[in-house]
Amino acid sequence: MAQEQDFEFNVPPQFEKVTKNIRMIIVGLIVLFLGFTTFFTVDPEEVGVVVRLGKYVETVEPGLNYKLPIIDQVELVPVERQLKQEFGYRTVSSGTQSQYQKAGYEDESLMLTGDLNLADVEWVVQYRINDPYSYLFKVRNAESTLSDISEAAMRQIVGDRTVNEVLTVGRAEVAIEVQNLIQSLVQEYELGITIEQVVLQDINPPNPVKPSFNAVNEAQQERETLINQAKADYNRVIPRARGEAEETIQRAEGYASERINNAEGEVSRFNDLYAEYIKAPQVTKQRIFLETMEDIIPKMGNKTITDEGGNNVLPLLQMQLEGARTTSSQNNNGGN
Repeated sequence: MAQEQDFEFNVPPQFEKVTKNIRMIIVGLIVLFLGFTTFFTVDPEEVGVVVRLGKYVETVEPGLNYKLPIIDQVELVPVERQLKQEFGYRTVSSGTQSQYQKAGYEDESLMLTGDLNLADVEWVVQYRINDPYSYLFKVRNAESTLSDISEAAMRQIVGDRTVNEVLTVGRAEVAIEVQNLIQSLVQEYELGITIEQVVLQDINPPNPVKPSFNAVNEAQQERETLINQAKADYNRVIPRARGEAEETIQRAEGYASERINNAEGEVSRFNDLYAEYIKAPQVTKQRIFLETMEDIIPKMGNKTITDEGGNNVLPLLQMQLEGARTTSSQNNNGGN
């Protein structure tokens, strides 16, 4: 019995050294584990949400932070990063020449328009997380919920418009209305998300009818081109015609004013003569006769003056003698 007891308690020195090293290694591992599970780092564009046994504790800012090991968990939420969700396609690789995958996502983008046509709509929802607590705890899966909300909103807005509006002139309005509708639903569901932009990518008709739609689009573009050309011609011709019409009107108004002024002057002159005639009729009559003859006689050629009986005809030799000679010499020169 004594030999057995000596065998049980007499441990070789090498075994004691190995056991001591193993204990130190275990203690070191425990210290390292506690260190790694106690301290954590939050990146500048993130915040850390500390959860203790499934219950929210606090939100920590970027930098080096600590928590209780094992029982505390940290969720890193990228609040400063712009996130996005793609619909109708997925980005396989991004870079100088990005690659996209369309196959398998047709159910997201194929939707019915208000005039019972089909359109293949691809879009992107860009958003930020503004409330980490709501994002993590108010809804079970915020990303999936946002995806469902976005798809439902796009189908609702597209379903209220014709296919031509969705494909051409109504793209911007569709994007704005979808963004507003998604934001209102996100606030109602308390997702803790802000929708920054909805970007419509490719909007095409389904492949079987794409040639017909392209022909319609080309016709519409040609119509817009012709309308713009007609407006340009209108803006070039109509102002010139209006200017010419205004010039003609002003010229006519000036001519009318001139005639009216002349007429009024003649009337005023006649009234003045009439007033003088009333004062001395015989004198005025004689003066008017002389003024009239003064104006008429120079315009006459050879003149003959007779009396009332016509018995004595006297050639008027001296009147306009010089004028008659001048006329005669001019006629002679012309004959030569």
